[in-house]
Amino acid sequence: MAVATRIAFGKELTELAKTKDFLVCNADTKACALENFGEHYPDRSFSIGIAEQNLMGVAAGLASCGNKVFASTFAVFTSMRACEQVRQFICYPNLNVTVVGTHVGLQVGGDGATHAAIEDVAIMRSMPNMTIVQPADERAARAMARFAADFTDPLYVRLHRNPSADIYGPGYRFEPGRAQTVLSSGSRAAIVSSGILLNKALEAARLLESQGIGVKVIDVSTLKPLDDEAIVQAARETGAIVTVEDHSIIGGLGSAVAEVLGERCPTKMKRVGIRDRFASSGDPERLYAEHSMTSADIAAAVKELIGRR
Repeated sequence: MAVATRIAFGKELTELAKTKDFLVCNADTKACALENFGEHYPDRSFSIGIAEQNLMGVAAGLASCGNKVFASTFAVFTSMRACEQVRQFICYPNLNVTVVGTHVGLQVGGDGATHAAIEDVAIMRSMPNMTIVQPADERAARAMARFAADFTDPLYVRLHRNPSADIYGPGYRFEPGRAQTVLSSGSRAAIVSSGILLNKALEAARLLESQGIGVKVIDVSTLKPLDDEAIVQAARETGAIVTVEDHSIIGGLGSAVAEVLGERCPTKMKRVGIRDRFASSGDPERLYAEHSMTSADIAAAVKELIGRR
């Protein structure tokens, strides 16, 4: 049964706490199953209340005393309401705090447009010392939890509200800083994706394959630092790059890829994501269609791009 990455991440951390020493700070939200952490480890769990700026300040203070700290709440609050605190108190002193941002992108449509974090990667990516990771499914989320528990610098983990389709098998290994080719049916183009939309990218690739168009699909599970070499190699092999993200196309994965290609390997590309507008309320699948982010839309973007070559 499919599980949301936020739930998989939180449950894996709770299990890891049996053998690893870390603290958890929450903002009185049911973000990623860590709100129950205190039931198992009451001396290692702190509920700060609905005060996200204080949440980051407390997490930074605990980390400055030598602790590994996880600070968890909705991504829209971690990246915007507590932006200054993440920058000044966590990134600037390079402290051992993992900021867990949940309910990202259009997945949060049922909770309302104001809670949809579609700018968080752009904000966090601009901060020095910050590493950003995003799992595509349950196994990837659990692997990232294990990685995060041992990581010692500022880290932002981007997690999804709803269950995600299973993509990876039992042998999956998360390699920080490395992109992974998850499908290769040809070299007409490369679809570069991250997070929950990786499944739609794969669906688009299979649709294209049925039409005689072979492409590569690349999972960018580490958004910062970006695997520049993998992006440049894909560009050289295909000559056409389509990025797919549940985020604004301004400042996110598409921007990061464009920056690399602009400097090292100018290549035809298209960005599939949320254009220069706010999110809206509604069913996520309806919102993906509204924003031209379905698997059919991704396939159409690829065909449009290779038609221009």
